[in-house]
Amino acid sequence: MTKRTPRHGLDAQGIETGAKLFWNLETAPLVEHAVHRGEGKLAKDGPLVVATGKHTGRSANDKFIVRDAGTEDTVWWGKSNRPMRPEHFAALKADFLATLAQRETLFVQDLYGGSQPEHRVNVRVINELAWHNLFIRTMLVRPDESELDWFAPEYTIIDLPSFRADPERHGTRSETVIAVNLTDKLILIGGTAYAGEMKKSVFGLLNYLLPPKGVMPMHCSANIGPAGDTAVFFGLSGTGKTTLSADASRTLIGDDEHGWSDSAVFNFEGGCYAKMIRLSPEAEPEIFATTKRFGTVLENVVMDPESRQLDLDDAGLAENSRGAYPIDFIPNTSAHNLGPVPKNIIFLTADAFGVMPPIAKLTPEQAMYHFLSGYTAKVAGTEIGVTEPEATFSTCFGAAFMPRHPSEYGNLLKERIARGGVNCWLVNTGWAGGMATQAGIKRMPIKLTRALLGAALDGSLNHAEFRIDPNFGFKVPVSVAGVDSSVLDPRESWANKTQYDTIAAKLVDLFNENFAQFADHVDESVRQSAPRAPLPA
Repeated sequence: MTKRTPRHGLDAQGIETGAKLFWNLETAPLVEHAVHRGEGKLAKDGPLVVATGKHTGRSANDKFIVRDAGTEDTVWWGKSNRPMRPEHFAALKADFLATLAQRETLFVQDLYGGSQPEHRVNVRVINELAWHNLFIRTMLVRPDESELDWFAPEYTIIDLPSFRADPERHGTRSETVIAVNLTDKLILIGGTAYAGEMKKSVFGLLNYLLPPKGVMPMHCSANIGPAGDTAVFFGLSGTGKTTLSADASRTLIGDDEHGWSDSAVFNFEGGCYAKMIRLSPEAEPEIFATTKRFGTVLENVVMDPESRQLDLDDAGLAENSRGAYPIDFIPNTSAHNLGPVPKNIIFLTADAFGVMPPIAKLTPEQAMYHFLSGYTAKVAGTEIGVTEPEATFSTCFGAAFMPRHPSEYGNLLKERIARGGVNCWLVNTGWAGGMATQAGIKRMPIKLTRALLGAALDGSLNHAEFRIDPNFGFKVPVSVAGVDSSVLDPRESWANKTQYDTIAAKLVDLFNENFAQFADHVDESVRQSAPRAPLPA
């Protein structure tokens, strides 16, 4: 037994296996195992490059939560939270354990989900792939060596990509399964090599455990300004959470998952998971630099087999190519992965309709409305069958990871905003001057977004002159120092104003149709924050 082998082993959990167990290996030996076993290759500058096969993203339709007496009335059952019968999970667990018993080698990591000690959870992860073990060690919070000896898991994840579920026996939709048993404190992942399933399973777990404690779980990035002011960035994938929070002038807390307690904003993780496709060394220098570091894991990034040179512009393996790296690979990161409670909240949207302004200020009621809406838009070409902008609403900016009813998270957020006098902003990182599908229409430059965010976060935008947006009712600055005022009014940037009005009215209708499901769960002031298309002149 080494210092990295805990006293509380697998046998104490009722897991029997004759496999050789590699406990809590660090980066270098895990990379060595991955390369030796043919799981991946080293790129020219040091990162480990792997492919995830047919699953290059989450299998949302294959995720289940066991429906039992403990979860019947606490889980928001529906499209995002599909039920699994206890007897189906029991059969699945038995087959997972039988598979573990037959493995020759297994890799195990003992980790924390959450950086604030009083709100973290002990998670044990068992992998058949070395690179998966490296990934989850990179992404979660790593205990000190002195803590590993006495580590006892509260929750366990078993991830076996080679496992094939049986829909008839296990109650699954396909051979792929992500099954969460909150009562047994066990998560089983099979039939997919996409490593992000592990990290999002821990996120979902914390989203279930923290609200009853009064802690707000958030799908967001967060950073701290020179004056100690924390900013939180909510947003769905592709809206810029990781890019905008990795700002050299501010201290990074984390890029994806956080909790908001009475005393802190704390990262759930110890690593970052950034999109790599078309990553720019000019626009995203801090993240680009991680692609040249030993210890970074690159998923589905194309690499020349001879020179081992990366091609970040090649989407041949996946549009959703990803990089996982320790958070301290980004300059100026928080030593303890936490910071003060926030002064500013930013809701990021990539509006492909060209209707939203590049920045707007929200009231607390509008903030709750947009939080529950969780709007962004898909763009033609990013998904099969998408030929024009398509609105996407993911409540709380992460419906797939929210086991409880959205109103629980929304009310927590509204309460904390009011208590702290937090400034709330909506930032559009999408398109202006027309819809994304129209010729010549380009996405907002990151330089512009950073300038507007800078004015919001340093407080200067609080004293600006505002107009009221006729569709959404929020306040939009008339001018911002160093920014061309013509870009602040989206209608004025359209050549065809009548077409803008038509598209804006369509988007307003989509918002209202989506929000109907929450109307009975919020108070009148939030319902009154709904957008309304102006009457024709």
